[in-house]
Amino acid sequence: MKHILTADIGGTNSRFGHFTIDESDRLVLAEARWLKTTDADSFSHLFDNLNRSGFSLLPDAADIAVIAVAGPVEDGTISRPPLIAWDIDLTALHDKEIIRKFLLVNDFEAQAFACRSKAAEEAEHILPGSPVADAPVAVIGAGTGLGKALLVQDEKNGCRAIPSEGGHANFPFLTGRETAYQEFLMQERHEQYITGNTVVSGKGLSYLHRFLTGRVKEPEDVVKEFSSYPDTLAWAANFYARVCRNYVLETLCLGGLYVAGGLAARAPELLRHPEFEKEFRSSDTMARLLAQVPVYLIRDENSGLWGGAVLARQKLREATDA
Repeated sequence: MKHILTADIGGTNSRFGHFTIDESDRLVLAEARWLKTTDADSFSHLFDNLNRSGFSLLPDAADIAVIAVAGPVEDGTISRPPLIAWDIDLTALHDKEIIRKFLLVNDFEAQAFACRSKAAEEAEHILPGSPVADAPVAVIGAGTGLGKALLVQDEKNGCRAIPSEGGHANFPFLTGRETAYQEFLMQERHEQYITGNTVVSGKGLSYLHRFLTGRVKEPEDVVKEFSSYPDTLAWAANFYARVCRNYVLETLCLGGLYVAGGLAARAPELLRHPEFEKEFRSSDTMARLLAQVPVYLIRDENSGLWGGAVLARQKLREATDA
């Protein structure tokens, strides 16, 4: 039996998964464990916390480990995540034989592979469409920041994920009151431009609620107030739909769009709101194409762990076939 360690290192939470591969080559999640990223002052400290937590699979006992992190990856071993206080260098853990065989990937590479996992099979169907077989599939999701990735077919290896740091690109505000909101964010953030990470994220929900209502609330409390402040929900649904639509047009993901991430998983009304479909399908030139793309909501917040396990299984198969 093969044992797989997966990790999804985010700005707020770090999730860890222990997977096994059964006799029918099916992935089985033996245990999942969540730790606070901010409780560790380094990546090695985070793994020390994992080991002390009583987690069922120690890193040196794994046949392969897939570590997904919310940031770009350099040389397959190093990441300097923009929303985490410390860097990741897996060569140090490998040299100490803490991890024998590993992959370090962008967190949304793992989310892309999750589109071929149990997490996607159980996803909620938000908008209908006519997916094209073997066409690219996109995944997008908001939490601490905004992530994006594309999954494409690879004749040699099955699937290949193409990561993105599109959450750091500027957000496309329109005219009218949205311009006033942009100016509000510029004053609050003191940044040269406002990114998708700011607008479509948990903190973005708090900013938006304060702009519309004057009330200062944490994201989870804003969600609780949606019924009392429907404008906040409508604006947030519109903004989420806008980044989804734009990514579909940028990638031509005719295989479908999956929405992951903690924000929509905990507040699915963002995608169920009529404003989401209205904005997502809106285009003077590509409305027909957008109508063909189905949208799914992955409610499983361990989807990044499932995606890492799918990638790990693929790598183990490649090693066996070599």
